Amino acid sequence: MMSSSTKPAACTSSGLECANAATPFMLPNGSLLLAWTAGGQVSVAQSADRGKTFASPVVVAQHGGSLDSGTDARPQIVANSKGKVFLAYAFFKDSNWNAQINTSISNDGGKTFSAPKSLVNNSASQRFPSVLIQPDNTIFVAWIDKRLVADAKKAGQQRLGGSIAYSFSGDGGAIFSPERIANEASCECCRIGASGDPKGGIEIVYRAIFAGGIRDHASQIITSSGPGQIRRVSNDGWKTDACPHHGPTIAISQSGKIHVAWFTQGSNRSGVFYASSVNQGETYTKPQRIGAADANISRPYLLAVGNSIWLVWKEFDGVHTAIHFKKSFDDGKTWSMPAMVSSTAGYSDHPLLLNQGNEVYLSWLTRDDGYQFIPLNSK
Repeated sequence: MMSSSTKPAACTSSGLECANAATPFMLPNGSLLLAWTAGGQVSVAQSADRGKTFASPVVVAQHGGSLDSGTDARPQIVANSKGKVFLAYAFFKDSNWNAQINTSISNDGGKTFSAPKSLVNNSASQRFPSVLIQPDNTIFVAWIDKRLVADAKKAGQQRLGGSIAYSFSGDGGAIFSPERIANEASCECCRIGASGDPKGGIEIVYRAIFAGGIRDHASQIITSSGPGQIRRVSNDGWKTDACPHHGPTIAISQSGKIHVAWFTQGSNRSGVFYASSVNQGETYTKPQRIGAADANISRPYLLAVGNSIWLVWKEFDGVHTAIHFKKSFDDGKTWSMPAMVSSTAGYSDHPLLLNQGNEVYLSWLTRDDGYQFIPLNSK
């Protein structure tokens, strides 16, 4: 038997049991697709029984130690109404954290994938892709882009952070429109939140860099005609040059109300907070704290199904990490009492939410207890 003082061997395989980040997507036929990074590989597997068992994984890419495998840099996977699957991930091109976003396509529902290729034709760094598929099957990708930082460096100037860039594809991801910059000044290491607007646009939320080096959150509406005005979500006053690696989350209800949650360590407020907007982000409600003020809260995630809003987050008590959730059936006006869904004593990924119709599920990967796909409607 292993003594209590003996540490277990490092998990080095490319299987789901060693993954540190896994991203789910429900196919039109009800099957679950799961993309993950482990052992320097990007893999995809399919489950016909809601995550209880998975078919043999398909290896999409192998990058060894250069794979960008942080949980805020998780692989992105979506599928259109015909079952065509699109996947995006990033790997490091050098030792200075400069990365390239690759994409791959499956025309057979995830059984095989095309050879990965670069999303854009630009030598600067691109990281943290965020992928969304719209009802008309248009694919939207946003990412942290450092071409303006690279240009400034060539000119002998210093420029902090990165920029928010985006592009659209109308053919399942084979060809993307020329990339555009939504905001020239953003944090360089936090994932971007994205949600479809009922009017056909996409709202993104991200950690921007405001005057004076303040890294607070901003939202923008993106349409095919271009990016909308940059709207500040809240004035947290977080002045830092560090990398929080803790991106925000967004969900837009059927009414068009925007729901946002985020982490901050600002001088005006510190912790995890929630706010909403009924005027497309022009103004937001006063931030509400998620969880108790003295609790260790992190990694919020939002989902809107109609005008029902679901929110999950992590809570660490010093030994166990638990996933808590609450829901609102009136577009965020009132909420249920928080409830614990699951917990683990070992490593765990961020909690994610997805739905199949009105059925809502928690997707959570844990090292000790495996992958969990938990229905929440009855909780």
